[in-house]
Amino acid sequence: MISFASKTNDPNARLGWNDRIGYGMGNFGMAWVNGMMSAFLMKYLTDVSLVDAGVVSFIIAVSKLFDGVSDLIMGRIVDKTHAKMGKARVWLIRMCIPLALSTILLFSVPASMTGTVKYVYVFLIYNLVNAVFYTAMFVPYNSLISLSTTDGYEHGMLGNISMIFQTIANICMNTFFMTMIVKFSGADEPYMTQAQKGWTMAAAVVGIIIVLSALICICGTKERTAVQVENGEKPKDDVSAGKALKSLFTNRYWLSMIFAMFVIFFIIVMYSAGASFYCSDVLGDYKLYTPVNNALSIAQFATMFFTPFFMKKFGKHMTYMVGLAGMGLGFLGTGFAGTNVALLVFFNALKGIGLGAAGGMAFGMVADTLEYGEWKDGFKTVGMGNAAISAAQKLGLGIGQVVLGLVLDIGGYDGTAAVQSGSAKAAISFIYNWLPVGMIVVTFLIMLTYKLDKELPKIQKELDERHT
Repeated sequence: MISFASKTNDPNARLGWNDRIGYGMGNFGMAWVNGMMSAFLMKYLTDVSLVDAGVVSFIIAVSKLFDGVSDLIMGRIVDKTHAKMGKARVWLIRMCIPLALSTILLFSVPASMTGTVKYVYVFLIYNLVNAVFYTAMFVPYNSLISLSTTDGYEHGMLGNISMIFQTIANICMNTFFMTMIVKFSGADEPYMTQAQKGWTMAAAVVGIIIVLSALICICGTKERTAVQVENGEKPKDDVSAGKALKSLFTNRYWLSMIFAMFVIFFIIVMYSAGASFYCSDVLGDYKLYTPVNNALSIAQFATMFFTPFFMKKFGKHMTYMVGLAGMGLGFLGTGFAGTNVALLVFFNALKGIGLGAAGGMAFGMVADTLEYGEWKDGFKTVGMGNAAISAAQKLGLGIGQVVLGLVLDIGGYDGTAAVQSGSAKAAISFIYNWLPVGMIVVTFLIMLTYKLDKELPKIQKELDERHT
Protein backbone atom coordinates (compact mmCIF):
# COMPACT_ATOMS: atom_id res chain seq x y z
CA MET A 1 0.00 0.00 0.00
CA ILE A 2 1.14 3.55 -0.76
CA SER A 3 2.60 5.30 2.30
CA PHE A 4 3.56 8.93 2.82
CA ALA A 5 4.21 8.63 6.57
CA SER A 6 7.65 9.56 7.96
CA LYS A 7 10.13 6.75 7.39
CA THR A 8 11.47 6.74 10.95
CA ASN A 9 10.48 3.85 13.22
CA ASP A 10 11.71 5.60 16.38
CA PRO A 11 8.69 6.03 18.72
CA ASN A 12 10.43 8.95 20.49
CA ALA A 13 11.04 10.94 17.30
CA ARG A 14 9.13 14.09 16.43
CA LEU A 15 6.63 13.47 13.64
CA GLY A 16 6.48 15.24 10.29
CA TRP A 17 3.50 17.20 9.01
CA ASN A 18 2.71 14.35 6.64
CA ASP A 19 2.05 12.11 9.67
CA ARG A 20 0.04 14.80 11.45
CA ILE A 21 -2.13 15.63 8.45
CA GLY A 22 -2.58 11.95 7.65
CA TYR A 23 -3.78 11.33 11.19
CA GLY A 24 -6.11 14.33 11.14
CA MET A 25 -7.79 13.18 7.93
CA GLY A 26 -9.01 10.07 9.71
CA ASN A 27 -11.19 12.21 11.96
CA PHE A 28 -12.41 14.37 9.07
CA GLY A 29 -14.63 11.59 7.71
CA MET A 30 -15.83 10.30 11.09
CA ALA A 31 -16.64 13.85 12.20
CA TRP A 32 -19.27 14.06 9.48
CA VAL A 33 -21.00 11.02 11.00
CA ASN A 34 -20.64 12.47 14.51
CA GLY A 35 -21.99 15.81 13.36
CA MET A 36 -24.96 14.32 11.53
CA MET A 37 -25.86 12.16 14.51
CA SER A 38 -25.59 14.98 17.06
CA ALA A 39 -26.94 17.91 15.04
CA PHE A 40 -29.47 16.47 12.61
CA LEU A 41 -30.65 12.99 13.59
CA MET A 42 -33.31 14.12 16.07
CA LYS A 43 -34.58 16.81 13.71
CA TYR A 44 -34.62 14.40 10.75
CA LEU A 45 -36.49 11.68 12.64
CA THR A 46 -39.07 14.02 14.23
CA ASP A 47 -39.77 16.33 11.27
CA VAL A 48 -39.04 14.25 8.14
CA SER A 49 -39.70 10.67 9.25
CA LEU A 50 -42.33 11.83 11.79
CA VAL A 51 -41.05 9.74 14.69
CA ASP A 52 -42.09 10.90 18.17
CA ALA A 53 -39.23 12.68 20.02
CA GLY A 54 -39.88 10.62 23.16
CA VAL A 55 -39.64 7.37 21.20
CA VAL A 56 -36.36 8.47 19.61
CA SER A 57 -34.97 9.26 23.07
CA PHE A 58 -36.02 5.82 24.32
CA ILE A 59 -34.38 4.08 21.33
CA ILE A 60 -31.13 5.96 21.92
CA ALA A 61 -31.22 5.29 25.67
CA VAL A 62 -31.64 1.53 25.19
CA SER A 63 -28.94 1.54 22.53
CA LYS A 64 -26.40 2.87 25.03
CA LEU A 65 -26.39 -0.58 26.67
CA PHE A 66 -25.01 -2.06 23.47
CA ASP A 67 -22.72 0.87 22.87
CA GLY A 68 -20.70 0.60 26.05
CA VAL A 69 -20.21 -3.14 25.59
CA SER A 70 -19.17 -2.79 21.93
CA ASP A 71 -16.54 -0.17 22.81
CA LEU A 72 -14.89 -2.45 25.36
CA ILE A 73 -15.04 -5.40 22.96
CA MET A 74 -13.41 -3.32 20.22
CA GLY A 75 -10.76 -2.08 22.63
CA ARG A 76 -9.93 -5.65 23.53
CA ILE A 77 -9.80 -6.56 19.83
CA VAL A 78 -7.33 -3.73 19.17
CA ASP A 79 -5.09 -4.86 22.04
CA LYS A 80 -5.15 -8.43 20.70
CA THR A 81 -4.55 -7.47 17.05
CA HIS A 82 -1.05 -8.07 15.67
CA ALA A 83 -1.57 -7.68 11.92
CA LYS A 84 1.09 -6.68 9.38
CA MET A 85 -0.41 -3.15 9.31
CA GLY A 86 -0.36 -3.00 13.12
CA LYS A 87 -3.14 -2.89 15.68
CA ALA A 88 -5.29 0.01 14.47
CA ARG A 89 -5.04 0.89 10.78
CA VAL A 90 -6.18 -2.54 9.67
CA TRP A 91 -9.58 -1.83 11.26
CA LEU A 92 -9.92 1.51 9.52
CA ILE A 93 -9.63 -0.13 6.11
CA ARG A 94 -12.01 -2.94 7.07
CA MET A 95 -14.77 -0.76 8.53
CA CYS A 96 -14.89 2.44 6.44
CA ILE A 97 -17.25 1.09 3.75
CA PRO A 98 -19.70 -0.57 6.22
CA LEU A 99 -19.83 2.71 8.19
CA ALA A 100 -20.54 4.70 5.02
CA LEU A 101 -23.36 2.40 3.90
CA SER A 102 -25.05 2.17 7.30
CA THR A 103 -24.95 5.98 7.69
CA ILE A 104 -26.81 6.35 4.40
CA LEU A 105 -29.45 3.86 5.58
CA LEU A 106 -29.94 5.69 8.90
CA PHE A 107 -30.92 8.86 7.07
CA SER A 108 -33.06 6.97 4.53
CA VAL A 109 -36.00 5.68 6.58
CA PRO A 110 -38.48 4.34 3.96
CA ALA A 111 -41.65 6.42 3.77
CA SER A 112 -43.69 3.21 3.51
CA MET A 113 -42.68 2.17 7.03
CA THR A 114 -45.07 2.98 9.84
CA GLY A 115 -45.51 2.22 13.54
CA THR A 116 -43.47 -0.59 15.06
CA VAL A 117 -41.71 -1.50 11.81
CA LYS A 118 -40.31 2.02 11.52
CA TYR A 119 -39.10 2.02 15.15
CA VAL A 120 -37.41 -1.36 14.70
CA TYR A 121 -35.67 -0.10 11.55
CA VAL A 122 -34.37 3.03 13.33
CA PHE A 123 -33.24 0.97 16.33
CA LEU A 124 -31.33 -1.59 14.24
CA ILE A 125 -29.65 0.84 11.85
CA TYR A 126 -28.80 3.32 14.62
CA ASN A 127 -26.99 0.54 16.49
CA LEU A 128 -25.18 -0.65 13.37
CA VAL A 129 -23.88 2.86 12.77
CA ASN A 130 -23.07 3.82 16.34
CA ALA A 131 -22.38 0.63 18.31
CA VAL A 132 -20.76 -1.46 15.57
CA PHE A 133 -19.14 0.28 12.59
CA TYR A 134 -18.37 3.70 14.09
CA THR A 135 -16.94 2.00 17.18
CA ALA A 136 -14.85 -0.33 15.03
CA MET A 137 -13.22 2.73 13.43
CA PHE A 138 -13.15 5.28 16.24
CA VAL A 139 -11.48 3.11 18.91
CA PRO A 140 -8.58 2.11 16.60
CA TYR A 141 -8.32 5.70 15.34
CA ASN A 142 -7.93 7.11 18.86
CA SER A 143 -5.42 4.36 19.64
CA LEU A 144 -3.22 5.60 16.80
CA ILE A 145 -1.99 8.53 18.92
CA SER A 146 -0.33 6.19 21.41
CA LEU A 147 0.69 3.73 18.68
CA SER A 148 2.38 6.40 16.54
CA THR A 149 4.59 8.05 19.18
CA THR A 150 5.54 8.14 22.85
CA ASP A 151 6.45 11.84 22.73
CA GLY A 152 4.21 13.93 25.02
CA TYR A 153 4.34 16.99 22.76
CA GLU A 154 3.33 14.89 19.77
CA HIS A 155 0.45 13.42 21.77
CA GLY A 156 -0.87 16.95 22.21
CA MET A 157 -0.10 17.91 18.62
CA LEU A 158 -1.90 14.89 17.14
CA GLY A 159 -4.89 15.46 19.39
CA ASN A 160 -4.98 19.10 18.32
CA ILE A 161 -4.63 18.24 14.62
CA SER A 162 -7.44 15.70 14.97
CA MET A 163 -9.72 18.39 16.40
CA ILE A 164 -8.72 20.84 13.65
CA PHE A 165 -9.87 18.38 11.01
CA GLN A 166 -13.01 17.65 13.01
CA THR A 167 -13.74 21.37 13.07
CA ILE A 168 -13.12 21.70 9.32
CA ALA A 169 -15.65 18.90 8.85
CA ASN A 170 -18.13 20.70 11.13
CA ILE A 171 -17.73 23.95 9.18
CA CYS A 172 -18.28 22.11 5.90
CA MET A 173 -21.33 20.35 7.32
CA ASN A 174 -22.80 23.57 8.78
CA THR A 175 -22.28 25.32 5.45
CA PHE A 176 -23.22 22.68 2.90
CA PHE A 177 -25.27 19.86 4.44
CA MET A 178 -28.69 21.53 4.55
CA THR A 179 -27.98 23.19 1.20
CA MET A 180 -27.32 19.75 -0.30
CA ILE A 181 -30.58 18.41 1.11
CA VAL A 182 -32.62 21.25 -0.40
CA LYS A 183 -30.81 21.02 -3.74
CA PHE A 184 -31.05 17.23 -4.07
CA SER A 185 -34.70 17.07 -2.97
CA GLY A 186 -36.08 20.19 -4.64
CA ALA A 187 -37.97 21.03 -1.42
CA ASP A 188 -38.17 24.56 -0.05
CA GLU A 189 -36.85 23.52 3.37
CA PRO A 190 -34.71 20.54 4.49
CA TYR A 191 -37.18 19.55 7.22
CA MET A 192 -40.19 18.95 4.93
CA THR A 193 -41.32 15.33 4.64
CA GLN A 194 -40.82 15.44 0.85
CA ALA A 195 -37.12 16.20 1.41
CA GLN A 196 -36.27 12.50 2.01
CA LYS A 197 -34.51 12.09 -1.35
CA GLY A 198 -32.27 15.04 -0.42
CA TRP A 199 -31.32 13.47 2.93
CA THR A 200 -30.41 10.18 1.22
CA MET A 201 -28.27 11.86 -1.44
CA ALA A 202 -26.55 14.12 1.09
CA ALA A 203 -25.78 11.08 3.27
CA ALA A 204 -24.32 9.35 0.18
CA VAL A 205 -21.90 12.26 -0.29
CA VAL A 206 -20.89 11.87 3.35
CA GLY A 207 -20.34 8.15 2.75
CA ILE A 208 -17.80 8.91 0.03
CA ILE A 209 -16.02 11.37 2.36
CA ILE A 210 -15.80 8.69 5.08
CA VAL A 211 -14.08 6.17 2.80
CA LEU A 212 -11.63 8.60 1.18
CA SER A 213 -10.63 10.11 4.55
CA ALA A 214 -9.96 6.69 6.04
CA LEU A 215 -7.72 5.70 3.12
CA ILE A 216 -5.66 8.91 3.44
CA CYS A 217 -5.26 8.30 7.19
CA ILE A 218 -4.08 4.72 6.61
CA CYS A 219 -1.47 5.87 4.06
CA GLY A 220 -0.31 8.81 6.17
CA THR A 221 0.31 7.10 9.52
CA LYS A 222 2.67 4.49 10.92
CA GLU A 223 2.41 2.44 14.12
CA ARG A 224 5.78 2.63 15.86
CA THR A 225 5.09 1.70 19.48
CA ALA A 226 3.06 -1.52 19.23
CA VAL A 227 4.75 -4.62 20.59
CA GLN A 228 5.21 -7.10 17.76
CA VAL A 229 4.99 -10.89 17.93
CA GLU A 230 8.40 -12.45 17.54
CA ASN A 231 9.22 -16.20 17.33
CA GLY A 232 5.67 -17.05 18.38
CA GLU A 233 6.18 -15.55 21.84
CA LYS A 234 3.30 -13.87 23.68
CA PRO A 235 3.67 -10.07 23.50
CA LYS A 236 4.41 -8.27 26.75
CA ASP A 237 1.31 -6.07 26.38
CA ASP A 238 -1.03 -9.04 25.86
CA VAL A 239 -2.62 -9.02 29.33
CA SER A 240 -6.02 -10.30 30.42
CA ALA A 241 -9.12 -8.12 30.07
CA GLY A 242 -9.58 -8.09 33.86
CA LYS A 243 -6.03 -6.92 34.45
CA ALA A 244 -6.39 -4.22 31.79
CA LEU A 245 -9.64 -2.94 33.33
CA LYS A 246 -8.15 -2.92 36.82
CA SER A 247 -5.23 -0.87 35.53
CA LEU A 248 -7.55 1.68 33.95
CA PHE A 249 -9.94 2.07 36.87
CA THR A 250 -7.07 2.62 39.31
CA ASN A 251 -5.67 5.34 37.01
CA ARG A 252 -7.03 8.55 38.55
CA TYR A 253 -5.99 10.73 35.63
CA TRP A 254 -7.65 8.47 33.09
CA LEU A 255 -10.87 8.52 35.15
CA SER A 256 -10.82 12.33 35.16
CA MET A 257 -10.51 12.36 31.38
CA ILE A 258 -13.33 9.82 31.03
CA PHE A 259 -15.70 12.23 32.76
CA ALA A 260 -14.35 15.26 30.91
CA MET A 261 -14.85 13.53 27.54
CA PHE A 262 -18.41 12.62 28.48
CA VAL A 263 -19.23 16.23 29.35
CA ILE A 264 -17.67 17.74 26.21
CA PHE A 265 -19.67 15.46 23.91
CA PHE A 266 -22.85 15.91 25.94
CA ILE A 267 -22.43 19.65 25.42
CA ILE A 268 -21.78 19.17 21.69
CA VAL A 269 -25.31 17.78 21.37
CA MET A 270 -26.72 20.72 23.32
CA TYR A 271 -25.15 23.37 21.08
CA SER A 272 -25.29 21.56 17.72
CA ALA A 273 -28.69 19.85 17.85
CA GLY A 274 -29.97 22.61 20.12
CA ALA A 275 -28.95 25.21 17.53
CA SER A 276 -31.08 23.60 14.81
CA PHE A 277 -34.12 23.83 17.09
CA TYR A 278 -33.16 27.28 18.44
CA CYS A 279 -32.76 28.81 14.98
CA SER A 280 -35.83 27.26 13.37
CA ASP A 281 -38.23 27.47 16.34
CA VAL A 282 -37.03 30.32 18.59
CA LEU A 283 -35.40 32.67 16.07
CA GLY A 284 -37.88 31.59 13.39
CA ASP A 285 -35.36 31.04 10.57
CA TYR A 286 -33.54 27.74 10.05
CA LYS A 287 -31.07 29.52 7.72
CA LEU A 288 -29.54 31.24 10.76
CA TYR A 289 -28.14 27.84 11.77
CA THR A 290 -25.20 28.31 9.40
CA PRO A 291 -23.90 31.68 10.67
CA VAL A 292 -24.66 30.92 14.33
CA ASN A 293 -22.93 27.53 14.42
CA ASN A 294 -20.20 28.51 12.00
CA ALA A 295 -19.23 31.33 14.39
CA LEU A 296 -18.43 28.60 16.92
CA SER A 297 -16.72 26.28 14.42
CA ILE A 298 -14.62 28.98 12.74
CA ALA A 299 -13.47 30.39 16.08
CA GLN A 300 -12.63 26.85 17.25
CA PHE A 301 -10.74 26.22 14.02
CA ALA A 302 -8.70 29.43 14.31
CA THR A 303 -7.94 28.86 17.99
CA MET A 304 -6.46 25.41 17.43
CA PHE A 305 -3.68 26.86 15.29
CA PHE A 306 -2.48 28.73 18.38
CA THR A 307 -3.04 26.05 21.02
CA PRO A 308 0.26 24.23 20.28
CA PHE A 309 2.14 27.41 21.29
CA PHE A 310 0.12 27.74 24.51
CA MET A 311 0.58 24.01 25.13
CA LYS A 312 4.36 24.33 24.77
CA LYS A 313 4.51 27.32 27.14
CA PHE A 314 1.82 26.49 29.72
CA GLY A 315 1.19 22.76 29.30
CA LYS A 316 -1.84 20.80 28.15
CA HIS A 317 -3.71 21.00 31.45
CA MET A 318 -3.60 24.80 31.80
CA THR A 319 -4.63 25.25 28.17
CA TYR A 320 -7.52 22.85 28.77
CA MET A 321 -8.72 24.71 31.87
CA VAL A 322 -8.67 28.10 30.13
CA GLY A 323 -10.71 26.50 27.35
CA LEU A 324 -13.32 25.23 29.81
CA ALA A 325 -13.65 28.72 31.31
CA GLY A 326 -14.14 30.24 27.85
CA MET A 327 -16.84 27.74 27.00
CA GLY A 328 -18.70 28.44 30.23
CA LEU A 329 -18.68 32.20 29.61
CA GLY A 330 -19.87 31.61 26.05
CA PHE A 331 -22.91 29.59 27.16
CA LEU A 332 -23.75 32.17 29.82
CA GLY A 333 -23.59 34.84 27.13
CA THR A 334 -25.94 33.11 24.70
CA GLY A 335 -28.36 32.54 27.57
CA PHE A 336 -28.62 36.27 28.18
CA ALA A 337 -28.47 37.17 24.47
CA GLY A 338 -31.97 35.81 23.83
CA THR A 339 -32.93 36.40 20.18
CA ASN A 340 -30.22 38.99 19.47
CA VAL A 341 -28.47 37.31 16.52
CA ALA A 342 -25.35 39.50 16.68
CA LEU A 343 -24.78 38.62 20.35
CA LEU A 344 -25.50 34.94 19.65
CA VAL A 345 -22.81 34.95 16.98
CA PHE A 346 -20.34 36.71 19.32
CA PHE A 347 -20.86 34.37 22.27
CA ASN A 348 -20.85 31.29 20.03
CA ALA A 349 -17.44 32.46 18.84
CA LEU A 350 -16.36 32.59 22.50
CA LYS A 351 -17.61 29.01 22.95
CA GLY A 352 -15.54 28.07 19.91
CA ILE A 353 -12.39 29.62 21.34
CA GLY A 354 -12.91 27.65 24.54
CA LEU A 355 -13.69 24.43 22.72
CA GLY A 356 -10.65 24.90 20.50
CA ALA A 357 -8.37 25.13 23.53
CA ALA A 358 -10.00 22.35 25.58
CA GLY A 359 -10.87 20.00 22.74
CA GLY A 360 -7.47 20.39 21.13
CA MET A 361 -5.77 19.14 24.31
CA ALA A 362 -8.18 16.37 25.33
CA PHE A 363 -6.98 13.48 23.16
CA GLY A 364 -3.34 14.21 23.88
CA MET A 365 -4.12 14.23 27.59
CA VAL A 366 -5.79 10.81 27.23
CA ALA A 367 -2.63 9.44 25.59
CA ASP A 368 -0.60 10.86 28.51
CA THR A 369 -2.83 9.05 31.01
CA LEU A 370 -2.03 5.76 29.24
CA GLU A 371 1.70 6.52 29.58
CA TYR A 372 1.04 7.03 33.30
CA GLY A 373 -0.80 3.70 33.39
CA GLU A 374 2.14 1.89 31.79
CA TRP A 375 4.53 3.49 34.31
CA LYS A 376 2.23 2.50 37.18
CA ASP A 377 1.42 -1.10 36.12
CA GLY A 378 4.12 -2.16 33.67
CA PHE A 379 1.95 -2.44 30.55
CA LYS A 380 0.00 -0.08 28.29
CA THR A 381 -3.72 -0.70 27.62
CA VAL A 382 -3.97 1.27 24.38
CA GLY A 383 -7.08 -0.40 22.97
CA MET A 384 -9.07 -0.73 26.18
CA GLY A 385 -8.01 2.74 27.34
CA ASN A 386 -9.23 4.40 24.17
CA ALA A 387 -12.31 2.17 24.02
CA ALA A 388 -13.59 3.50 27.32
CA ILE A 389 -12.83 7.05 26.20
CA SER A 390 -14.81 6.34 23.04
CA ALA A 391 -17.62 4.94 25.20
CA ALA A 392 -17.61 8.11 27.30
CA GLN A 393 -17.86 10.24 24.16
CA LYS A 394 -20.69 8.23 22.68
CA LEU A 395 -22.41 8.07 26.04
CA GLY A 396 -22.19 11.86 26.11
CA LEU A 397 -23.68 12.08 22.63
CA GLY A 398 -26.30 9.44 23.40
CA ILE A 399 -27.41 10.76 26.79
CA GLY A 400 -27.30 14.25 25.31
CA GLN A 401 -29.77 13.18 22.62
CA VAL A 402 -31.90 11.41 25.23
CA VAL A 403 -32.00 14.51 27.43
CA LEU A 404 -32.67 16.64 24.35
CA GLY A 405 -35.65 14.51 23.37
CA LEU A 406 -37.05 14.24 26.88
CA VAL A 407 -36.80 17.97 27.56
CA LEU A 408 -38.46 18.72 24.21
CA ASP A 409 -41.18 16.19 25.00
CA ILE A 410 -41.77 17.66 28.47
CA GLY A 411 -41.88 21.15 26.95
CA GLY A 412 -44.57 20.05 24.51
CA TYR A 413 -42.52 20.27 21.32
CA ASP A 414 -44.60 19.41 18.23
CA GLY A 415 -42.68 18.63 15.04
CA THR A 416 -45.77 19.33 12.89
CA ALA A 417 -46.56 22.74 14.42
CA ALA A 418 -45.87 25.89 12.41
CA VAL A 419 -45.13 27.82 15.63
CA GLN A 420 -43.97 26.20 18.88
CA SER A 421 -45.57 26.95 22.25
CA GLY A 422 -43.89 29.12 24.89
CA SER A 423 -43.06 26.06 26.99
CA ALA A 424 -41.43 24.35 23.99
CA LYS A 425 -39.30 27.44 23.31
CA ALA A 426 -38.30 27.57 26.99
CA ALA A 427 -37.25 23.91 26.79
CA ILE A 428 -35.11 24.63 23.73
CA SER A 429 -33.47 27.59 25.51
CA PHE A 430 -32.72 25.41 28.55
CA ILE A 431 -30.89 22.74 26.56
CA TYR A 432 -29.12 25.24 24.32
CA ASN A 433 -27.92 27.63 27.01
CA TRP A 434 -28.28 26.76 30.67
CA LEU A 435 -27.71 23.01 31.04
CA PRO A 436 -24.19 23.19 29.51
CA VAL A 437 -23.13 25.85 32.04
CA GLY A 438 -23.76 23.54 35.00
CA MET A 439 -21.92 20.65 33.33
CA ILE A 440 -18.87 22.80 32.62
CA VAL A 441 -18.65 24.04 36.22
CA VAL A 442 -18.60 20.46 37.55
CA THR A 443 -15.93 19.42 35.02
CA PHE A 444 -13.76 22.43 35.88
CA LEU A 445 -13.78 21.49 39.57
CA ILE A 446 -12.87 17.84 38.85
CA MET A 447 -10.02 18.79 36.48
CA LEU A 448 -8.41 21.00 39.15
CA THR A 449 -6.99 17.74 40.60
CA TYR A 450 -5.17 16.83 37.35
CA LYS A 451 -1.39 17.14 37.91
CA LEU A 452 0.00 14.82 35.23
CA ASP A 453 1.65 17.57 33.16
CA LYS A 454 4.20 18.10 35.94
CA GLU A 455 4.76 14.38 36.52
CA LEU A 456 5.00 13.24 32.88
CA PRO A 457 8.68 14.10 32.09
CA LYS A 458 9.89 11.96 35.01
CA ILE A 459 7.48 9.16 34.05
CA GLN A 460 8.65 9.10 30.42
CA LYS A 461 12.31 9.10 31.47
CA GLU A 462 11.73 6.06 33.69
CA LEU A 463 9.77 4.31 30.91
CA ASP A 464 12.63 4.88 28.46
CA GLU A 465 15.06 3.36 30.98
CA ARG A 466 12.81 0.31 31.36
CA HIS A 467 12.56 -0.18 27.59
CA THR A 468 16.35 -0.08 27.21
